[in-house]
Amino acid sequence: MHRDWDDAFANMAHVPGAAALPERWAAEAADYRAGLGTAFEGELAYGDGARARFDLVHPEGAVRGLLVFVHGGYWMKFDKSFWTHLAEGARARGWAVAVPSYPLAPGARIAEMTAAVGAAIAAAAARVEGPVRLAGHSAGGHLVTRMLCADSPLPTHLRDRLARVVSISGLHDLRPLMNTAMNATLGLDHAQARAESPALAEPFGRPALTLWVGGDERPEFIRQARLMALMWDSFDGRIRLTVEPEQNHFTVIEGLAEPHAALTREVAT
Repeated sequence: MHRDWDDAFANMAHVPGAAALPERWAAEAADYRAGLGTAFEGELAYGDGARARFDLVHPEGAVRGLLVFVHGGYWMKFDKSFWTHLAEGARARGWAVAVPSYPLAPGARIAEMTAAVGAAIAAAAARVEGPVRLAGHSAGGHLVTRMLCADSPLPTHLRDRLARVVSISGLHDLRPLMNTAMNATLGLDHAQARAESPALAEPFGRPALTLWVGGDERPEFIRQARLMALMWDSFDGRIRLTVEPEQNHFTVIEGLAEPHAALTREVAT
């Protein structure tokens, strides 16, 4: 049976009112930044180029460590400015939270984005002591999971600090994307899709990885989470899979803004 891969990845088409969400996210993030005062540092450079920047949100009191949140958008859209408000859950629990932008397709290949996210994490970690945790949504879930792979761009000293990775609605086998219209922008071929697919890779060490996905998401995203959990289950790490009921591809990340939400507890406990 022929599968409609464009429909399989079409999140906005299956969530009523989704077209209005980016404007809402941007407004909520801007309002949140405005209220942070000196707890917010913006436009910190981690490399060359206009998008090689990250924002850093500081907690009150002692810092427990660093959380880096990597945004989604199918590697083609959005930047750090849409997501600052999602830092609040972890910030309230004592974590500094970095939110980077990274280069997008068609100007960059996914391998370049992987390298950029590694550089952003390293730059943020140089400013914050303690353990490092990563969370990413959708394409960002893919990118943070890549940090656990044997060919991770993270240096050894930073790998040693990496305590947990949470891939939220992440994409872990990129080969199906070659069958979509968006691949005209992504430019994936078979070799690149395999090389950038965490589900087809091996981790370094014993990975601490959580796959988190909404129960009302497109079936492909649930399949991708289950696939990743299955493929890395044999590597003697700590692999968790959570399918959160009644959450779609967009509502599933909203818990990050709440200190006591289940997702925030997973990310920042």
